[in-house]
Amino acid sequence: MTSPRVERDITETPQAVSVIEPEDIQQGRQGLQLDESINRVPGVFTQNRYNFAQNLRVSIRGFGARAPFGIRGIRVLVDGIPETLPDGQSQVDAIDLESVDRIEVIRGPSSAIYGNAAGGVIDITTMEGPDEPYAEIRTTFGSDNFQRYGVRGGGRVGDWAGHISAWELSYDGYREQSETRKRLVNTKGSYDIDEQRRLTAVFTALDQPKGEDPAGLSREQVRDDRRQASGPAETLDAGQRVRQQRLGVIYEDAGSLPGTVTVRAFYTNRDFRQQLPFPPAIVTPGGPVSAPSLIRFDRDFYGVGVEYSDADNLGAIPIRYTAGVEANFQRDSRRRWNVFGTDGTRDDQTQQALESAETVGVFAQNDFLLTDRLTVTLGGRFDRLRLKIDDRLGDGAASGRESFSELSGTAGLSYRFLPQHTFYASVGTAFESPSFTEFYDPTEPGEGFDPGLDPQKALNYEVGLKGFLGENARYELTAFTVETRDEIVQVMSEPDRFDNAGRTRRYGVEAGLEYFFTPRLSASGSYTWSDFRFRSLENADGDSFRGKRLPGLPRHAFFGELAWREPTGFYAVADTLLVSHVYGDNANDDRVAGYGVVNARVGTTQQVGAVEFETFIAVNNILNKEYIENVRVNSAPNFLEPAPERNMFGGVRARF
Repeated sequence: MTSPRVERDITETPQAVSVIEPEDIQQGRQGLQLDESINRVPGVFTQNRYNFAQNLRVSIRGFGARAPFGIRGIRVLVDGIPETLPDGQSQVDAIDLESVDRIEVIRGPSSAIYGNAAGGVIDITTMEGPDEPYAEIRTTFGSDNFQRYGVRGGGRVGDWAGHISAWELSYDGYREQSETRKRLVNTKGSYDIDEQRRLTAVFTALDQPKGEDPAGLSREQVRDDRRQASGPAETLDAGQRVRQQRLGVIYEDAGSLPGTVTVRAFYTNRDFRQQLPFPPAIVTPGGPVSAPSLIRFDRDFYGVGVEYSDADNLGAIPIRYTAGVEANFQRDSRRRWNVFGTDGTRDDQTQQALESAETVGVFAQNDFLLTDRLTVTLGGRFDRLRLKIDDRLGDGAASGRESFSELSGTAGLSYRFLPQHTFYASVGTAFESPSFTEFYDPTEPGEGFDPGLDPQKALNYEVGLKGFLGENARYELTAFTVETRDEIVQVMSEPDRFDNAGRTRRYGVEAGLEYFFTPRLSASGSYTWSDFRFRSLENADGDSFRGKRLPGLPRHAFFGELAWREPTGFYAVADTLLVSHVYGDNANDDRVAGYGVVNARVGTTQQVGAVEFETFIAVNNILNKEYIENVRVNSAPNFLEPAPERNMFGGVRARF
């Protein structure tokens, strides 16, 4: 196993790194969202699985929990191509979960290699063309009119290899106004130029013509009817429409120089329209009230990167090193309109702007193998980020620009004190820049960039143990503390504004264990204890929130799984997710109860002539618990999104 971007044994990595294998990603899965796979990783917390207009919210060690939609503070890569924009935002709706083969998660600040991400890295690898060609037909169906139909296939002919996945999904959703329709094609092809040179191309196309947004509910609305949507969401037909295409090319060369050169280039276009679920229907003596809730943008996102990795000797000391440079660019042509909450008709246009972001990063990291047991790692990175808004509506008063130059570093050691047990310790710095959505939107004349909003900085210390207990068990245990300054938080009195909170501190313990009772029966689990609090934060009235917990994050989270897998293809898997209560606001006044959910899936694979058939059936929330799956932070009173009660799905796969 390897740690992303640096080839080395995972037990020698002085960081908390988890690897998710194919059977945990693909076997009997519904494929709704990425959380189905990454919930098993300690330190990772996900929300918003069932709202396809807001995207999955992922946090690692608390970074990313504040995101109003999508992912913040975490670097996401697919086949080495970034899904994270230069301004730090990520969307994962264009990731083909039917093609994912492997996921590696680095927890904690990793800016020394990846830049602009305080929480960590999610590195996803999709399937390649296998040596034995195949074609596959797949269908999945379930509760709330869930349907997915798809094809998949690939193979190798000489020096050429390829894989393709295509599917169509429709889902009415558990709540009203939560329907989604989605189509996706993902292809990956490679050509072996010779034994040491390889060219790979990846292409993904997403079409989501409908992704409705039921919005948050108040406590009273949840008690009355947890399946309802908010009134404004239905009146305005809140939701999003997305089209996205991405093309990436990767060239690997291990023959021209002593080490390996990797060159990546990509281009992504995203056409996006979203009707937000506000304002409420208000009529004043002067007439109905409108608010800037309709957004459209056309995005171009592209970049290039070059890396060089090698192993050598520094005197008598063996070393492994990697160095590189990358440049990414983002261009958003953004528009916004006022909409009347009474009937959803469009009013005046409030924004027409070109938002552009450019980032250039230079990085290097070295492993010094001081002995066969002791390895020391040193790394550093310099990032230059420029953000600009060119206001093209009216007199251009909302134009503005900001530039940030950030230097990050990491140092760590790993010591194999027993043949199968390694101790490690590390310290690292990271930064997280404000995104365009966190700079105040120029919806009023003269209001563009907030000149007082700075990047947040993080300093992470962690120690850990990892290794194997005999031949049947693998474990990891990590303790960490993260100190941040200038934490970017949502202003409670103005949900569309963000501010620097001063300082926060995070303490946590992460534990993971996988144990094989027999070759067929295994158990795995992960537990996270966290204590994330503000050290300094005041609201507009001068009230101090010092000592308050960061909202939207549980103190305790446990994932457990028991699996039986036969060599013949039969499998039965049961898992549970236990989450303690969270707070919905910075003041910790809105407490949301925790929950426990139990799921199970059973499947079998049979060979009939030249065709391999897999059938499976699964039940989510077996105990029929009523719980809140997503909390919209600092958005009370309508801040709760209920999860589905007991629901089922099943599927059939025919592989030729």
